Amino acid sequence: MVEFAVVVPLVLVVLVAAVELVTVARLQLEVTHAAREGARQAATDVDPANAVAAVRATLPARIAGDARVSVTRPARVGAQARVQVVVPYRFAAALFGGLGVELGATAVMRVER
Repeated sequence: MVEFAVVVPLVLVVLVAAVELVTVARLQLEVTHAAREGARQAATDVDPANAVAAVRATLPARIAGDARVSVTRPARVGAQARVQVVVPYRFAAALFGGLGVELGATAVMRVER
C-alpha cells in the first residue's frame, strides 16, 4: 500500500508531462505549417497583409490571435520572401507553475511575381 501511494503520484506526473510534450510538439508542427503557407502566399502576392492572413487562417483559432507574424518580401523576382511566426504557449498543468514557452518557425520561398 505504501509503495502504491508513492508510485501513483509519480506516474501521474510523468503522464501529464507526456501529454504536455505531445501538445507542444503538435503546436510546433502547426506553427511550421502556417509559416510555410504564409511564405507561399508572400512569394506570389505583393501585399504582406495577405501572407499574414494566410498564416492566421492556417493556425488553430485558439492561437491565431496571439501569433506574431513578420513578413519580409522584396519586390525583385527571385529574391527570398521570409515569413516568421511566433506563438506563445502556456502549459495547462498547474504542476509546471504556469511555465510558458514561445514556439516559432520561419519559412523562406523565392518571389515568383
